[in-house]
Amino acid sequence: MSVFTFNGKADTPFLQWLTNGMKAYFNSRGYTYTETPDASIDLVFNLTDMNDPRPFRRHSQGTFVVSIVVSKDKPEDIHKEAYPYLVRTLSNHFMYVVDSDEETEIYFLTPEQGLYHVNLTQEESEKKFFDKIVDRIEPVASSQLVINNDFYKDLPEELWDGDEVTRSLREAGKKLDGLNLLPAPFPLEEVLTERDIRFLKKLYGIGGLSYGNLSARKDGSHFWMSASGIDKSDMKEVGRDFLYITGYDEDNQAMKVSVPPSVKPRRASVDAIEHWKIYTAHPEVGAIVHVHAWMDGVESTQFNYPCGTIELAENVANLVNQADDPSQTVIGLKNHGLTITGKSLEDIFDRIEGKIIPQVPMH
Repeated sequence: MSVFTFNGKADTPFLQWLTNGMKAYFNSRGYTYTETPDASIDLVFNLTDMNDPRPFRRHSQGTFVVSIVVSKDKPEDIHKEAYPYLVRTLSNHFMYVVDSDEETEIYFLTPEQGLYHVNLTQEESEKKFFDKIVDRIEPVASSQLVINNDFYKDLPEELWDGDEVTRSLREAGKKLDGLNLLPAPFPLEEVLTERDIRFLKKLYGIGGLSYGNLSARKDGSHFWMSASGIDKSDMKEVGRDFLYITGYDEDNQAMKVSVPPSVKPRRASVDAIEHWKIYTAHPEVGAIVHVHAWMDGVESTQFNYPCGTIELAENVANLVNQADDPSQTVIGLKNHGLTITGKSLEDIFDRIEGKIIPQVPMH
């Protein structure tokens, strides 16, 4: 049974109404409320002061944190206003609540820059409103991260400087940049303290935040993949920009990464588990590209599961499995972006040219 709590004070009548309603409806879905969270807590709602946003300090990767701020006024650009709060509070999900005289609106944001909202008008019942909140959060809050890496300093010497596959990835990264499909890495150091950055590195191994990734098969189930938190338009170094993925340790829930003995490696992209599932199931797939963009008429996942979760990986892999040709699919990730398979990177770019929509539709 999942356990949840609230961190911070519900110090206004509105916040008391909101938190009491969320307690009741999460309890009705099988969650158990506790006043005193410990290391085993599953879900934390972090009530945040807009003037002094602070993170909830998790003791475990498995704790899912949803931070909440309340404003009387709706900003012109919700994403621009709210996304820095998501980062500053080190949250898995963020609720920007606009409580005006006319209606109550809640904008949900994800680290992948997804944005969607629910609202309560005079015509709508409170039950329907709180059901919408739980429907949005419960599936993603119960998902399971697979973001750890086991590094093995056993990469064959002939691969220390890369090969034809890493060179193709380098050129593909430049192409993505030329298509304006590589949002700039979010400048964590501009909004987080050194202490917060150390905390992120300790708990998650995260040293940076960037969007999208790409990979290409080497042989069997081994593949090269872009590293996490890098500028994918300028990939150069094996072990730092290119990671050689050799497998998945299911018992320890960690990706196996082979690196040169002299390199301090970066962490593999959080989507490595998704790519691994596709490559192992479909030998005909030679490359995979993930971008925060869209195409018309694509099959998509039902929920916006977070990056790096087994649920997202399984949902995408299942949609690839159901495709007429798994080696040439375009799968939509709800409120997130696209995962595209191809026989090669060149095949992918040939198929998507002129069809990409930069703005992901939010639902």
